[in-house]
Amino acid sequence: MTTTHFDGVTVATQASVYFDGKCISHGITFADSTKKSVGVVLPATLTFNTGAPEIMECVAGGCEYKLKGTDAWLTSGPGDTFSIPGNSSFDIRVTEPYHYICHFG
Repeated sequence: MTTTHFDGVTVATQASVYFDGKCISHGITFADSTKKSVGVVLPATLTFNTGAPEIMECVAGGCEYKLKGTDAWLTSGPGDTFSIPGNSSFDIRVTEPYHYICHFG
């Protein structure tokens, strides 16, 4: 099931802008100090690095992704998630805006 909203959060009003505007996100913090980001990746092929483990949840649109050390491109659409280990990276290919929630682990 796709997450449609969050209640009781603090939202960073200044966006984080990456890759010359191809990825724009806002950080959110829950009452228990859990942090997530919500954003959109515009059409592009990009490589993201991770510090902490992450779970990417597709809210709308879709993407193809490839985890570091693998050769297979996998597909993610609305309601799908994929996990990336900490201190790693993943490639993402987007042909239509990919709306996501990044859950930090």
